[in-house]
Amino acid sequence: MFRRKLAALDYHNPAGFNCKDETEFRNFIVWLEDQKIRHYKIEDRGNLRNIHSPEWPKHFERYLQDVASPFTVLERQEAVDWLLSLAVRFEYGDNADKYKNCQPHAAVDNTQTQSDPLIHLDINNPDFKAGVLALANLLQIQRHDDYLVMLKAIRILVQERLTQEAIAKAGRSKEGLPVALEKHLLGFDTGDATLNEAAAILRLLHIEELRDLQTRINEAIVAVQAIIADPKTDHRLGKVGR
Repeated sequence: MFRRKLAALDYHNPAGFNCKDETEFRNFIVWLEDQKIRHYKIEDRGNLRNIHSPEWPKHFERYLQDVASPFTVLERQEAVDWLLSLAVRFEYGDNADKYKNCQPHAAVDNTQTQSDPLIHLDINNPDFKAGVLALANLLQIQRHDDYLVMLKAIRILVQERLTQEAIAKAGRSKEGLPVALEKHLLGFDTGDATLNEAAAILRLLHIEELRDLQTRINEAIVAVQAIIADPKTDHRLGKVGR
């Protein structure tokens, strides 16, 4: 999720970063503040650097407030992504001459630009942001600091679940094949033939539900990969400078 931004910031392990590992996460926040964001004066970073302190979460919460993050410590992934975006903007501002003549990624050619209508959207428009956020809340899609990423997630969900074809397919009744219950071992005996048969039916229904759940998980993984694997260069850097 964070690999591209971490790589842009020259983080030592962009592919293996795990924000759920508490020690790694705290060290990462210290690195981000020391090397990239530099919101505090050096002498004021002591509390943040004391990663073994039980008070560290409180100091991190204060840090998020000081840098005007819209996310809290309870929204760790969103907060990390927002801080990375902030760091990328600062990195660009500090090295504007270095990056201003950079060519877009080779994968972003004219054909791709013409075929992707999202590329022409004004993502900084307040109405656009409000509309995307409203749709995300309506469809119960997790918030993301990048509104274009949220819009892509919405598009994938609509294509997969809300088209007329998808709705019609979901509404069709499923006709299964006859099952010989006597051929399915229950594994225990309730002492009552009727109860044994009911238990066998429940077990088969449960297995079917698990298969359906696995299918949905696979679809979700594919949808997420379709978003995070997009190789296009981020052209939405904020204002230059601090």
